[in-house]
Amino acid sequence: MPTNVRIKLTSTDLEKIERVCSEIKEIALRTGTKISGPIPLPRRRLVLPVRKSPCGEGSKTWRKHELRIHRRLIGLEITDQRVMREIMRIQIPEDVSIEMQIR
Repeated sequence: MPTNVRIKLTSTDLEKIERVCSEIKEIALRTGTKISGPIPLPRRRLVLPVRKSPCGEGSKTWRKHELRIHRRLIGLEITDQRVMREIMRIQIPEDVSIEMQIR
């Protein structure tokens, strides 16, 4: 009986998240597992406005710092547990978080 696995990847670095997605996709294609994705989810932007003047006096000018959070969703239909073991062995960088749901 096939097991549905949904993998959600989150990172601030686009290159690293794409590398992990390509490794998962490569494993799925090599083993013949059905795959849907990686589906790009909407990017989140965290904007932090900061005053330019360190003392707080002077002209009220602001600098905006932005943090972009990229997300990807991958769906797998796994029939063999060896595929799951191979996916668990992938070296995931520190700034990429992974969330797996097994249905």
